[in-house]
Amino acid sequence: MQIVLPGALPDAAIARELASHLEKNAPSLAAWLARARANILSAKPADTFCTPYEYWLLRHHGFAVEQGEVPSSGLAAVYARDTQAVSAPERPLWLAQLVHVAPARDGAALIPASELEISPEESQALFTSAAEYFDGSGFDAVPFDTTHWRMVPPADYHPHCASPALVSITSVNDWWSQDAAGRPWRRLVNELQMLWFNHPVNEARESRGLRPINSVWLYGGAAPARLSSTQSAEDLRVLRDLQGPALVQDWGSWLQALQQLEAEVFPALDDSSRVVMTGSDRIVELAPAKQGLLSRMFGSKQDWRHWWSNRS
Repeated sequence: MQIVLPGALPDAAIARELASHLEKNAPSLAAWLARARANILSAKPADTFCTPYEYWLLRHHGFAVEQGEVPSSGLAAVYARDTQAVSAPERPLWLAQLVHVAPARDGAALIPASELEISPEESQALFTSAAEYFDGSGFDAVPFDTTHWRMVPPADYHPHCASPALVSITSVNDWWSQDAAGRPWRRLVNELQMLWFNHPVNEARESRGLRPINSVWLYGGAAPARLSSTQSAEDLRVLRDLQGPALVQDWGSWLQALQQLEAEVFPALDDSSRVVMTGSDRIVELAPAKQGLLSRMFGSKQDWRHWWSNRS
């Protein structure tokens, strides 16, 4: 069994203080960590253009970047595989996700499709209204699924695009490139935003208390065939209980979620288990350390507090 825990690694400033609380709230996990060896990976969003969990997922699927790419270019291919969507395996896959963008204190905030409750009818109506704007833009699009369009950009356009998940926890301004090559894409997005401002779909959504779908976010670029791994997802459990509290640094709720995982999940950890923990800029992959004769006779204990607290 492999368990993935996004948000399980607090930043160094608070991790040391939380270590003793982890031992108290999740003794089964703490005991397992004491028997585990750690493989620590850097996953800085400024380098990967995606969240640490997404970066781990790309590695899990065997994606390797090529010259001039960023890791996030494989995320559209991963999405297609995980949703079993039909996509030409050898063709670069670009997706535009339907999103909500709104002014924020630090620029603009993005709400991803997963939080918008988009219906198939709404998705189709928005695409139909947008279709004429692709003429002469250099871009083509077809519906991919309820929350995405498949985009075909100009042959010479190869942007580095951050994942919608990363943009949603940072700021649009951090990732909205202003380079000359991206001017046609920015123009198209601006036109769609104006088109959808008073669109009947959005007027109906707002009357129901839902956020309008008022923009799209481009990402991807790598062909699905470049996902080399055929690992089964049957034994993979992604548990997001810690992710939300970690994002807002609500460590009281984080500890409550940890305690719930202790009651439901962690006692089952054994020598066949694998655990992946992610934080804001790193990943720790954990597996039980091999037990030699002396370890079996006298026991062995790993000092997990060192990597937990991000100390060298």
